Amino acid sequence: MNADLITLEEKLSQLISLCQLLRAENLELRQELGRYQDDNKQLKDNMELAGQKLQAVIARLPEGTL
Repeated sequence: MNADLITLEEKLSQLISLCQLLRAENLELRQELGRYQDDNKQLKDNMELAGQKLQAVIARLPEGTL
């Protein structure tokens, strides 16, 4: 009986440690995801701006150059 309680206590301790580790990893992944989402938005904004500039350059070209 005592050995069973010790084994259970050890397994519970391992489970708690694993939960803490997974929570920390989850937090890191959420922060990383946030950074990637910010980067993605910035890249989309840059692409849209580049597209607008390209359209402006195309609009200034003389007829028949395309």
